[in-house]
Amino acid sequence: MKHSGKAVLAGLKLIAIALIGVIVLLVVSWLAAHVGAFIVEFYGVLFCLWILFALFTLYFFRDPDPLTPTGANLVVSPAHGKVDVIDTVAEKDFMGGECKRISIFLSIFDVHVQNAPVTGRIAFVKHTPGQYLSATRSDCAECNENVFVGIESVEPRGEKIALRLIAGLIARRIVPWISENDAVQRGERISLIQFGSRVEVYLPMRAKIKVPLGQKVAGGETVLASFD
Repeated sequence: MKHSGKAVLAGLKLIAIALIGVIVLLVVSWLAAHVGAFIVEFYGVLFCLWILFALFTLYFFRDPDPLTPTGANLVVSPAHGKVDVIDTVAEKDFMGGECKRISIFLSIFDVHVQNAPVTGRIAFVKHTPGQYLSATRSDCAECNENVFVGIESVEPRGEKIALRLIAGLIARRIVPWISENDAVQRGERISLIQFGSRVEVYLPMRAKIKVPLGQKVAGGETVLASFD
């Protein structure tokens, strides 16, 4: 499947960087007599800490294959997390005005790979620099760094669906794997947000919401809305 393994590779890179840091620190300790003697005494603790970090990183960057539903005219969740906002907003850049919004909070214990909610074409991508307020705040999209992605859907045909990938207090790197004019399939991996964050979904007003507030959703699997 497209982009499979990229999240795990990102995690392994962090683990390798951490290990290199520990090794460099130990090498420096042999060169620095006073500081080195202290560090060498606790090298076992350093490696134990690295092992704990490596285990958590592998857990965080897990990337399960979604069991994407095959029904017609469905919009699936792009993210793993908890639905904590369902409302109506005005989004002019891509949606062209009033639309429905579903906001999903991702804790550090959720999968952080995002999936395409529909099959279609990436028609709009916009990166906006900003702050790094806690993603637990439902209004953080107004001032936090984010990447807005607009999709022109071919199934359901002719609909516009948009996502906003939002950095949080800990999540300070959004990694899109798509560009404008790329074709995507429903459930396909499209991005990664490193550590706790938030994803918003924008839907046309005629979309029928299928999830209640507070529901846990799975990226690429849970049906958020449908077009009848």
